[in-house]
Amino acid sequence: MEYVKFGRTGLEVSRICLGCMTYGDPSKGTHAWSLKEEDSRPLLRQAIEAGINFLDTANTYSDGSSEEIVGRAIKDFARREDIVLATKVFNRMRPGPNGAGLSRKAIFDEIDNSLRRLGTDYVDLYQIHRWDYTTPIEETLEALHDVVKAGKARYIGASSMHAWQFAKAIYTSRLNGWTEFVSMQDHLNLLYREEEREMLPFCEDQKIAVIPWSPLARGRLTRDWDEATARTQSDEFGKTLYTQALEADRKIVDAVGAIAKARGIPRARVATAWVLQKSAVTAPIIGASKPGHITDAVASLEVKLTPEEIDALEAPYVPHGVAGFK
Repeated sequence: MEYVKFGRTGLEVSRICLGCMTYGDPSKGTHAWSLKEEDSRPLLRQAIEAGINFLDTANTYSDGSSEEIVGRAIKDFARREDIVLATKVFNRMRPGPNGAGLSRKAIFDEIDNSLRRLGTDYVDLYQIHRWDYTTPIEETLEALHDVVKAGKARYIGASSMHAWQFAKAIYTSRLNGWTEFVSMQDHLNLLYREEEREMLPFCEDQKIAVIPWSPLARGRLTRDWDEATARTQSDEFGKTLYTQALEADRKIVDAVGAIAKARGIPRARVATAWVLQKSAVTAPIIGASKPGHITDAVASLEVKLTPEEIDALEAPYVPHGVAGFK
């Protein structure tokens, strides 16, 4: 495993982050494809034993059961201080007023709820899951600053939003002397590259860590174009992400397959290697529902794509509208 500094911080993380949305009670929330605890634990253990020290979950995944499963696995398979544990806040956790969003009340309530489910006194990275258009960013940022000062989070980060919003948040924190976001978890893969226009250059300039979600495009980059899985059929959010440029997307998927065949390796390694070669990227977030997914993710660190291979993968791409956030 390779380890790198997390943006401009002194924190060291594995170059592969394990996304834990896959692990949760399938009867809760909207992820019917998630794995029950007995099926999740061997994968969490495999990842930790492979040297992956960076785990990412969220309060909303399977109505909080993902955090519970991850917390128990860390307790059983690792020392807490060896793990970089990340979770998120924003999405609805209960009906009625104040059950979602990034108000001071919501943030204070949800950090305590997450810590209880995770079975820990602190998280290493506390992230806003999306931009809250109904709460002043000043309120959100001061609340997050107070969470850090209370010792409940070591660092704070953000997830998918417009680059101008992220820049506004960073600037507002600096103006007020508040804790700044140190990371951006954004949507980036061979089928969706719009983050290359503004967000990645901004993060690289400001030395902000980039941890892309869905680097394999919900698995579309790992199999033949016409092949379906149980998740593709039941993942309602995933169905909204990759419908804009089907002809171009198919050519990209075919290019991944051709390079993988020529190299004699799984397609997942090629697609992940493409994300890893982006200079702004710190650690792609890999979901794993099978042992081979973790094996491929770790092995992708050894795949160094040639300029010709990168050109072949990127050439069919066409501009896309924003996908993954509003």
